[in-house]
Amino acid sequence: MEDLIQRISGVDWARWSGPAAATLRIVAIVIGAWLAISVLQRAVRSVRLHVASRLDSPDGAKRAETLGRVVRYLVAMVVGAVATMLVLAELGISLAPVLGAAGVVGLAVGFGAQSLVKDYFTGFFILFEDQIRTGDIVKVADLTGRVEDITLRHVRLRDYEGNVHYVPNSLITSVTNMGRLFSQAVVEVGIAYREDVDDVLALMRSVAADLRKDETYGPKIAEDLDVAGVDRWDDSAVIIRCRFKVLPLEQWTVRREYLRRLKAAFDTHGIEIPFPHLTVYAGVDKAGAAPPWPIRLIEPSRTVLAPSGAAGK
Repeated sequence: MEDLIQRISGVDWARWSGPAAATLRIVAIVIGAWLAISVLQRAVRSVRLHVASRLDSPDGAKRAETLGRVVRYLVAMVVGAVATMLVLAELGISLAPVLGAAGVVGLAVGFGAQSLVKDYFTGFFILFEDQIRTGDIVKVADLTGRVEDITLRHVRLRDYEGNVHYVPNSLITSVTNMGRLFSQAVVEVGIAYREDVDDVLALMRSVAADLRKDETYGPKIAEDLDVAGVDRWDDSAVIIRCRFKVLPLEQWTVRREYLRRLKAAFDTHGIEIPFPHLTVYAGVDKAGAAPPWPIRLIEPSRTVLAPSGAAGK
């Protein structure tokens, strides 16, 4: 049979059985693995771009990009593992004992690296359920920042100060995503107790209407100002709570601009924005009379300086 194959192919297969031939086959396996990884990753990238072009929402495109990155990583791992086993076979190393030992070692490592295994499982479900996307601003493990990268191992965040945080997926028990579909710009305004609440509410709505007509900030606001009303009575202020429904991740921009304009409107209309103050109460005695306050007015002493030259006269 081997002679028949040799006559048909015209290749002397005996020449490929020496150490040099094994070296050539190992090189061919490595090159083939590298080409396979390159071709498959390029194919995954092409599919991702095709899917993203057919999606209408930018959120879907972000999700496709994130999943495409993970698939390319898995492709590299699988092809690399297969190429490693083929190279070991060419070196004359039996794979059965290696796989058996790997199973025992994997079991031992599994007990010692449970958090690592949990990282991969949690990362898979985070990506599969579309909880986090690249570019989102999220709060995970008591850390808040913009998502720069998501892998099966960790989530990389960059906070407002520019610090980069690597959060292992096993530490993520809950995810607060601040930019999914839409956001709410919540505003709390404190006014003095002497102010008329209805007049203040009318002024707040007027400022909000002007803000929505603005060419820069208007497109970022989805709905008119939603006023919840008086939220609570603080020690020195009446707190009014309201909110804007805005585009994703625009809540901070809209809130800052609204507060800036509202401060100018309050100044124009003479509405007091109170600061914490203390009212001192002297109390009363059993008869209901207030005791006198021991207050004395002390005028500062004034020193009159004689004009220069007057002392000699």
